[in-house]
Amino acid sequence: MTKMQFGVAAMTLTIFLGSYLALAQNPAPQNQQPPMPMSFFVTSVGVGNGANLGGLAGADAHCQALAMAAGGGNKTWHAYLSTNTANGQPGVNARDRIGAGPWYNAKGARIAQNVADLHGDTLDAARLGNNLGKQTTLTEKSAIVNGVGDTPNTHDMLTGSQPDGRAYPDGADHTCQNWTSSTTGTAQLGHSDRNGGGNTSWNSAHPSAGCSQDNLVRTGGAGLFYCFAIN
Repeated sequence: MTKMQFGVAAMTLTIFLGSYLALAQNPAPQNQQPPMPMSFFVTSVGVGNGANLGGLAGADAHCQALAMAAGGGNKTWHAYLSTNTANGQPGVNARDRIGAGPWYNAKGARIAQNVADLHGDTLDAARLGNNLGKQTTLTEKSAIVNGVGDTPNTHDMLTGSQPDGRAYPDGADHTCQNWTSSTTGTAQLGHSDRNGGGNTSWNSAHPSAGCSQDNLVRTGGAGLFYCFAIN
């Protein structure tokens, strides 16, 4: 073997060994699972008429339309909203409207395994907590919702609910007349970023200043709410 041939062979062996070591140290990912499809989001925009959402049916339709525009129209979507007893009709619990879970945000991150996990129904669930927070409570467009420290702050979510996801039984209006009023009444709100005013509740932080769009904005919101896929 000539010196040139020996040099070429040595160089080839060096390249081969280098490639082998690189593959051994950084193996190709095996059987990577695709992200789970979206089954939860915050509305990127409100209906535009304060807390008058057209009742539960109008709120559900808004969720469905936004999901469809984002490619999630193959699921049935419901708004996370409770209603009060009115006109002889019993109140509706938000927790009973959203299916069984699990739910994933627009980037495929799981935000809760089931209803009990979402609301901390058991000691273990309450201790561990759900995965809702500013970085995970995303819109259907995968956008982060403005929170405390952002301008404008839009973290107030319409829910009408107690922390356990149930309607208020006290006879007072916590839902802007069951989501049909943009004038009289008030709405219970949650904080999507789980921050502000010393209250970290994602679904029951404080009441709104009123039901109009201006009142919702003044409180720290924009008439946004949570949407869950029920199937």
